[in-house]
Amino acid sequence: MVGPYNERNNMKVQYVSICPTSQAQEAGAYSFTPELLASVGARYSRNNEGLDAIASKIDPNNLDKSVDGIFKMIDYGHASIADMTPIALFIDGISQFAAYYLWTLSPTAGGQECSTRYIKIDKESLLSAEDLGIPEHLKEDFNNYNMNAFSNYTIALEAWTALSEKNPELTKIPEHLINSESEKDKKAVLRMRRNFAFDRARVYLPLSASTGVMMLQSARAWAYISSHLQSHYLKELKDLGKNIADQLSLGAPRLLKHTVANDGQKNYINNEFMLLAESLLDSIWNKFKKSEHGEVLTENYLEVEDLWYDDELISMACKSRTNRYSPFGNIIARTSVKFCWLGISFGEIRDLNRHRTGTKYCPLMPLGFYGSLDQLPEEKEELSQAIVSCANSFKNTTEFTRNLLKNKIGEYVYFTSLGHQYYFEHTTTADKFLYEMELRTGVGAHFKYAEHCKNLLNLWYKKYPVTKGLIFEGSAEPE
Repeated sequence: MVGPYNERNNMKVQYVSICPTSQAQEAGAYSFTPELLASVGARYSRNNEGLDAIASKIDPNNLDKSVDGIFKMIDYGHASIADMTPIALFIDGISQFAAYYLWTLSPTAGGQECSTRYIKIDKESLLSAEDLGIPEHLKEDFNNYNMNAFSNYTIALEAWTALSEKNPELTKIPEHLINSESEKDKKAVLRMRRNFAFDRARVYLPLSASTGVMMLQSARAWAYISSHLQSHYLKELKDLGKNIADQLSLGAPRLLKHTVANDGQKNYINNEFMLLAESLLDSIWNKFKKSEHGEVLTENYLEVEDLWYDDELISMACKSRTNRYSPFGNIIARTSVKFCWLGISFGEIRDLNRHRTGTKYCPLMPLGFYGSLDQLPEEKEELSQAIVSCANSFKNTTEFTRNLLKNKIGEYVYFTSLGHQYYFEHTTTADKFLYEMELRTGVGAHFKYAEHCKNLLNLWYKKYPVTKGLIFEGSAEPE
């Protein structure tokens, strides 16, 4: 066992129904269960009666009759019916890793996750070795790793907070916000000062610390996710998959037969793991440079396939926009983009992974550890030395974790923290890429992914200098 435990560490998945508003009731709006909504939608596609005619055929005393007839169609290839069955789940007491993994499976879901930038996390949040399925011979190492991680998190948080008070220029908060008399701006400044320390200290937060996630998506998506998780080799993910299935039974019971583990999922998951464990990717991932402190120096890659577009067409596709929400011209929207970082920390991957478009790829082979040392003031001082000492104590964690991976111990992920560095790749289209870069370079954006995104934008400007000044870089509101 690691540290004191309380109820917040117990995995708990809860289904939440959506009830009609008083305004909807007064207006006499229809109110359906999730599966009945799908049934009505499915019938809607097979005739032109209109909603009122379909609703008039529903027997309020026998809703299952209407639903059963429709859901049989799912087994005949009409899986889109289950897409019309909205399900909201709140998931408490899962690890930082499990939360990240959920988002990799749910790129289009609506939802939120407890933020490491706004919430101070303590060692009481750690999940137990038993709950995570840590092998018996590694439990002592697991406990030691987590105690060291949280000790460093506490030391670093205190040091970064004191450094920001002593050297306020380090925060890089714009003067117009600091000097503003607006209550909104004053609150933003306080939040940004607090986040300054959280951003830099959170690199030590272990992935075994618990968090919470709320997601809203279709029953079809939940059924797939439950099946995938129950097909996994990690105990925590298996347990999560079973809990999701249990709660899905409250909103879409007819889909439960689609939530079981299956060989196709198992083969995919195991093959991906073996690819990492047998080091088949070492020839690629070992081509990186390191700092004297063992941090991987991040490399940025941008590949654009623009076919035959000239500068004038590209400029025209950008300059009609009035803000970052404005649409790009079709030339930009049709351009394929792949952007990658070699040596980006898991904290940034956790955030960037939430962007919904395209395909993301992140082989979880740790490359190094980022300790925020590049953010320290140039002058040597006691506070800086405390932060350097924390980073030095984590120098060997990457190699230890990689050895666990090479020995095919899947629980190696629970011996890593938000600061461990990986390769991350995103394939999408240029309009989505540019929107992401505009958003993630905003005032108060997490300092490291803002830096990574600025570097990628510079690669874009080198390829398309005509767009410089037409992209709304740094236009997002203060975070």
